[in-house]
Amino acid sequence: MLLTNTAKKILENVWSLACCDYSCCDCCHEETHPPVKKITKSDIQHSFRDSISRLDSTSSTNESTTPKSVRERSESDSVSRTDSVSSATSASQFSFEYRKPTTTPIIDMKPIEFWAANKEAIQPKQGRRRLPSETEITIENFQKDLYESEKINRETCLTDEEKLSKYQLGQIHFGLQYEVSTNILVVKIIEAKELPPPYCLDENKQDMAHSNPYCRVSLIPDSKNSHQTSVQRKTQEPTWNEYFMFEIPFKETGERTLEILVKDFDKFSRHCNIGQVHFPLEGLNLVKGIHTWKPLSPCVTDRHDLGELLLSLNYLPSAGRLNIDVIKAKQLLQTDIIGGSDPFVKITLVHFEKPVKTKKTTFKKNTLDPVFNESISFNITPQQLDTTSLVITIWDYNSKSKDDFVGRIVLGKYATGPHESSHWTRMLQSHRVAVAQWHSMRTRQECDQVSPASIAVP
Repeated sequence: MLLTNTAKKILENVWSLACCDYSCCDCCHEETHPPVKKITKSDIQHSFRDSISRLDSTSSTNESTTPKSVRERSESDSVSRTDSVSSATSASQFSFEYRKPTTTPIIDMKPIEFWAANKEAIQPKQGRRRLPSETEITIENFQKDLYESEKINRETCLTDEEKLSKYQLGQIHFGLQYEVSTNILVVKIIEAKELPPPYCLDENKQDMAHSNPYCRVSLIPDSKNSHQTSVQRKTQEPTWNEYFMFEIPFKETGERTLEILVKDFDKFSRHCNIGQVHFPLEGLNLVKGIHTWKPLSPCVTDRHDLGELLLSLNYLPSAGRLNIDVIKAKQLLQTDIIGGSDPFVKITLVHFEKPVKTKKTTFKKNTLDPVFNESISFNITPQQLDTTSLVITIWDYNSKSKDDFVGRIVLGKYATGPHESSHWTRMLQSHRVAVAQWHSMRTRQECDQVSPASIAVP
């Protein structure tokens, strides 16, 4: 068997290390030599493995664990010094093939999960909302009601002191008390103070230094069921001390808001709104009673409250007669400061924009909520109904001067609105059956703009 030079040197080195254990060299001979033990092939292989492990351990500890006896023997053996050096070199080269890196730091190669800290479910991406272009944005697209509601919410957040200093419209004193036995809420309008003069509210009234204030009281959202105080002449510090009653269940009072609208009476022009108070009734002890002062705030909308009229229409085609029942009116506009109003209703039959005949009811003294219960009839053939209009006007009777205009509506061919048209259509579809409906009164200018029949009637 042929061995290479490197293998021979390794075997020689192993032999030199193992010889001391078997007392085979001169340095380890004692006076009495023990019998020499024969070395077998398995012993050589075992010694080879031990030497490899010993080299690994010495390389990791910088040969600090090598036995001193072996080192001294190797140094004292001058004969085999060259061979030991060469064999040590070859052994170190061989050990490098089996040496494990001990100085290299251990790096944890586990993959980093960036989503481990946040284990929430990932939501699907929503589609992006398309924004309108500049050409699509116009003034007509803005909803004014939304901005008006935000303005109202901001005003309600102000305190009474802030409202008084900001608006400077004065204050009003009123009281509330609920009568459990009769289910009636009593509202007392006592007085007002520091009301602004008329020229502060309307630039066209520079010559008027004093107002003619009065109040309209209602429980919203039922604003149609309202009451009105008397008119106090030429004063900015009016005193009323008037009581108004609202029949309402006690459980519903918390859902209502007391609205007090202060207006300035003007006989020759429309009544000007001075200010208003919205007083929620929720959470108040109304049974015990409340008296308070509240500042006036600007009115959101300039409402033209001319009143309402309840009419009933009935047509008899066989007799060719149209019956109009004037039942009652409510919350009419006051036209006289002294003595209240004396309203009556005048009805004019117009055919092809020409007045044919006029009839009127009796007047009711000193009231804004008159009850008439009167019937007026006109002879009209079925062929004339399609070209006929009824101009219905409420007037305030004056014995010494001209009657004052209160409000007007037009029914029939030239109706002044959808409510008037629907009432006339229902009457045509239900012959011999009376059809009743409430109508809100309009100004003369409004009627003249939309109805030629109104223009024909003075």
